[in-house]
Amino acid sequence: MTSQRVTLITLGVADLVASKAFYARLGWQEHGAHEGVAFYQINGLALALFGRADLAADQGRAGAKLGTGAVTLAQNFATEAEVDAAFTAALAAGATALKRPEKVFWGGYSGYWADLDGHVWEVAMNPFWPLEADGSLKLPA
Repeated sequence: MTSQRVTLITLGVADLVASKAFYARLGWQEHGAHEGVAFYQINGLALALFGRADLAADQGRAGAKLGTGAVTLAQNFATEAEVDAAFTAALAAGATALKRPEKVFWGGYSGYWADLDGHVWEVAMNPFWPLEADGSLKLPA
């Protein structure tokens, strides 16, 4: 089994109910019903929303102040129009615009938004990284 993998990404949130509603407005569907945490199945892994205080306690750091913004989650799209549509949908759901999508120095097109807790998401089109039919990314050799 390879150690070079991620199976679950957990975001600490201030208000689980509000965060679940935000991701629902983005069109994300919660996987099952779980007390105190929300799970979303995504291509080959899962995303979880977990109250910040509960997450810190689960990490063995009860009372720790968990930060945001030092990690960027990204969604890649096949076209600039898809990037624009995803960015617009995020703002309509309540996201904060950080950088509107634009052509970037490396030859692609990208923008950034933040969710209700300041977790940063990039929406991008990278012409050098074609997407699989299911939207997943496979880096070229």
